[in-house]
Amino acid sequence: MSKEIDYLWTDKKRTIFGLPLSFTRYFITETKVITRTGFLSIKEDELDIYKITDKSMKMSLGQRIFGLGSIIILSKDVDTPEKVLQNIKFPRKVSKILSECIVEQRDRYSIRGRDMYGENHPHMHPDDNMDY
Repeated sequence: MSKEIDYLWTDKKRTIFGLPLSFTRYFITETKVITRTGFLSIKEDELDIYKITDKSMKMSLGQRIFGLGSIIILSKDVDTPEKVLQNIKFPRKVSKILSECIVEQRDRYSIRGRDMYGENHPHMHPDDNMDY
């Protein structure tokens, strides 16, 4: 019995002219951001959405001309602390989808921003975690 995955969004990495001539594909589900690369040998990287700590969008002049942009995702994932969804169509729409999923997943697991920071976080003062 196979279970189909419901994708909220999917797209390919595109060339500067907006053409999807790449072997890199991006998927967003309710719980994960998945990057699949390769043609003969395929590599998939998954990132749990609730681990995302920050995201930003970058649209150069060339990208804007062709309706493209890149989303940079920062996370608390050990394997992928930074993931870039590069040269995708409708980056603002994708950013909104991600934001909604992040809120939904954090509410589901009762996770808040302060729960994501460990003792080695750059914004923490060294004395903050001292046991007296």
